Amino acid sequence: MCARPRELELGAVADLGFVGLDDGDGEHPRVITGFRASGGRRLSSSKKVVNRLISSLRAPVEHGFASLKTFRILTKVRMHPRHATALVRALLVLTHHQVAR
Repeated sequence: MCARPRELELGAVADLGFVGLDDGDGEHPRVITGFRASGGRRLSSSKKVVNRLISSLRAPVEHGFASLKTFRILTKVRMHPRHATALVRALLVLTHHQVAR
């Protein structure tokens, strides 16, 4: 799954459901995820800070997707996916602008 983004030199910030997806080197990961507590151990304070930073990056996008789902905009889209992508991007920008006010 990470081969194509690696070819294009792209990356992603993902939630904990994608831990272990990136099989690349640890120095330059293509999929950045947070840390999980394992074996009944709690996360260190530095790992908690990293998780908060990742969450703050993902929050506007998640809010945008929630808005798209709430308004059910994409159920009525009858166009080529290339044009739908431009529409979704514009809607996410408008949603982000509305949230930032």
